[in-house]
Amino acid sequence: MNYVVNNHNIIEILLITFLISFFCVYITKKLAHHIGALDMPNARKVHKVPMPRLGGLAIYSAFLFGYIAYGNVTTQMISILIGSFIIVMLGLFDDIKSLRAKDKLLVQIIAACIVVFYGKLYFSELSFLGINLSFGTLIGQLISIFFIVGAINAINLIDGLDGLCAGISSIYFITVAIIAFILNRLDGLDIILCLIMIGSTLGFLVHNLPPAKTFMGDCGSTFLGFMISIIALLGFKVTTLTSLVIPVIILAIPIFDTVLAILRRLIHHKKIGEPDKEHFHHQLLKMRFSPRITILIIYAINILFSIVSIFYILGDNKIAMIIYIVLMILLLFVVLKTDILFDHKKRKEK
Repeated sequence: MNYVVNNHNIIEILLITFLISFFCVYITKKLAHHIGALDMPNARKVHKVPMPRLGGLAIYSAFLFGYIAYGNVTTQMISILIGSFIIVMLGLFDDIKSLRAKDKLLVQIIAACIVVFYGKLYFSELSFLGINLSFGTLIGQLISIFFIVGAINAINLIDGLDGLCAGISSIYFITVAIIAFILNRLDGLDIILCLIMIGSTLGFLVHNLPPAKTFMGDCGSTFLGFMISIIALLGFKVTTLTSLVIPVIILAIPIFDTVLAILRRLIHHKKIGEPDKEHFHHQLLKMRFSPRITILIIYAINILFSIVSIFYILGDNKIAMIIYIVLMILLLFVVLKTDILFDHKKRKEK
């Protein structure tokens, strides 16, 4: 099924989804106060007053309208709609009353399975740094389920600062859209969903920039993670994303933060799902950067990683490699000079 995209469509899709998301936030704020879906401040969190946290419903509402207006009915898209509904409802219940981590993981796997087995959306082969891997259907399906669940939790994990999750997600969607235009791959479901998600996410982001007036909650962050993984899988189907390198580079910050969070908790003998205040954005805040400057720094780093992926697509690997090496040195500096992995104060005391 082809999806026709032209200059008129692009502006229309972006504008309509942006406005729907923007105005729906006012409704979700009132709903959050009415049902008690508030994020209460504590020692681990940056905000100081209770915050409504159902902003993700505004993003999801704009996404649904965008699909109804511009999408086509296919088995694949139906599976995405079912999976996304399950993820958003799971996040909504978690925003109202916290659920157990293992229960959330089980439901996330179910949502991923619907997309993979019913929608038949999964990796059949992967290319990474010149290495091509082909595998059987079952292995491809299992890898895809892991990829979807991993993306959901990686994006959810970085949602700890005003504007961070929505901003990084927007950069991802915009980068994939730019790559699609460069490669002239404008007839795939991935580009339509990218445009819908750009407008939907930016409409919410206006309300979420520091100082935030609302949070997206788990219903928003997990939905964004789900859609990021779906667009990546679709991109491989229509060869918008020609290598696994591309989504890995664009998502470098969430992946970096997630891997270090897991390692940090293993080193300190804590549960992997146990929250803490040592994430990448926390380290920047400890350096006396304001919340606004902190997210701008992370945006800038993420945009540079996105530029690397675009140069990679253009075949200019020399410039891409130079930028990538500089960014990796910067991230290594953060690991060595902050408490993101090791508690330096305790090590000095020993």
